Amino acid sequence: MLKQAHAIAEELICGRRDFHMHPETGFNVHRTAAIVAEELEKMGYRVRRGIGKTGVVADIGEGGRMVAIRADMDALPILEQNDTEYRSQVDGKMHACGHDSHTAMALGAARLLAREKLKGRVRFLFQPCEETADNEGMSGAMRMEQEGAMQDVNYVIAQHVDPTRPVGTIAITEGPNGGGVDSWYATIIGKGGHGAYPHTTVDPFELLAHVIMGINNIVSRRLHPYEPAAVSIGAVHGGDAENVIPDQVLLKGTIRFTSLEVQAQIREELRRAFEITRTLGGNYKLDFLFGGLPLINDKQVAAVIRQVGDEMLGSENVLEMHKTLGAEDFPEFLKHAPGAMYTLGTRIEGREVYELHHPKFDLDERALPIGTAVMVETALRFLNDP
Repeated sequence: MLKQAHAIAEELICGRRDFHMHPETGFNVHRTAAIVAEELEKMGYRVRRGIGKTGVVADIGEGGRMVAIRADMDALPILEQNDTEYRSQVDGKMHACGHDSHTAMALGAARLLAREKLKGRVRFLFQPCEETADNEGMSGAMRMEQEGAMQDVNYVIAQHVDPTRPVGTIAITEGPNGGGVDSWYATIIGKGGHGAYPHTTVDPFELLAHVIMGINNIVSRRLHPYEPAAVSIGAVHGGDAENVIPDQVLLKGTIRFTSLEVQAQIREELRRAFEITRTLGGNYKLDFLFGGLPLINDKQVAAVIRQVGDEMLGSENVLEMHKTLGAEDFPEFLKHAPGAMYTLGTRIEGREVYELHHPKFDLDERALPIGTAVMVETALRFLNDP
């Protein structure tokens, strides 16, 4: 399979560069989705467009098990700083997270699988809006899952490029590998007044100081030390004049967790931290917006991916994933079937490493056939192994 993938390497590179030059963000991936759907139809797939607003679902094969392969298509609102022949042609938009390559590799995998005599079915999930959400807080995976994209699926896999690992490697680990996420929004309510007469006020900044202490103690003192989690404040807004104490302060922040039990505990501890405002004569409002589930790789699926990597690349080139509390909406699909995400080494040798979401992010395109072959071989293992 690796040999077959290398045979279409030029096609993979051309596809990736085309997507890179024409980035689209959020659910507005109209050009990308149209190209994907047209190519899949030419290959003989049964294609459904507009799933999850602009997603594409494509099936091939009959009966038996179904394996789903997910690829995200959206770019980021970032001005590219690379000077390459394939740099973004859209000012302020850039494929800085590798979704252009995810889409190109999935199309390559679809081409190789279309040549196989399948003992079951394969479904491709080309997803919009992984990086953000719509006005109702719904990401692309959430929308696609809501519209039945995972119906009848037995296993689901995905990959993500890793610019810190060398070409020729993949990384896979069972269990928690990415954080779930909530956003929280709070208002600390005091009593405003003149800055020269603080004794006549209930200063919301003083209340804020106590709340911040409580928030910073949640992970270090309220959670079990072996539970990965983060609680961060991202914005504080209050007041307009140097000599006026305002009546309220607004805060925004994020929660990261790897279990739903910890998620619930953090929410409760946040409420407890804000309760100090009432003790000191003020009040508060606190709201949460669910952002996504933690990424927890299924043990069996991860084992199959590892086995494929061992045989294809050598066991020394199958690494452990970097554990992170960064969020990814692929777990929405894992609600319906066991699955796993692995990472693909794409580091450019001899160049400074620029992480995901950096305006100088790029990848070594020699990795594209490797990622394509691993996806195809993994899917075939689940269909062929009784």
